[in-house]
Amino acid sequence: MEQAHPERGGAPILGEPPAIELGNTIHAARGRPRDALLTVPDLVDWLRAMRPRLAAALTDDDLLDAGEDDLRMARALRDTIRALADAAANGRAPDPDVVTALNRLARRTSWWRELRVDPEPRVVVSSAERPVALVLTALADDAVGLFGGPAGAEVRACHGPGCILYFLHGAPRREYCSAGCGNRARAARHYARTRRAH
Repeated sequence: MEQAHPERGGAPILGEPPAIELGNTIHAARGRPRDALLTVPDLVDWLRAMRPRLAAALTDDDLLDAGEDDLRMARALRDTIRALADAAANGRAPDPDVVTALNRLARRTSWWRELRVDPEPRVVVSSAERPVALVLTALADDAVGLFGGPAGAEVRACHGPGCILYFLHGAPRREYCSAGCGNRARAARHYARTRRAH
């Protein structure tokens, strides 16, 4: 499990879809909830860690341009994603106000895809807006696609002790966001059995 900035309590990066990764910036450390997006530098650290997986390219100069408005948008989007993930993981219909909030965030910045052919054909995401705002809007679009498609039914909450992360249920027996949570759960069950035996 990677972390965006471990010495400051950065969020785990688990290889989940980027929208879920943003939702998981609320995580638990030693059983206590932590918010990995308290400051603009926290957001910059997370964006830097996620940079290879984001829909639009972010340079170091782009990251220097991140501000309080970006942090507010990232936190609002994160909270919206967590509410949608909670509903999906518990088999509930999403709250209409949460859906409205996500749609509002997804249309905040206009963006489009362009074909580039040098040095080889590829698609890039472009916008007339600042790159960080573009990336956050693209993350909202990622969440719309995730929760509006078949993958939305595959969102699960981790069953690890004290864990509050979400993941996509890829394997039939997967119950944990990571091997670490699975190991902690097995250790807790073993400890409980040992205590009952004594």
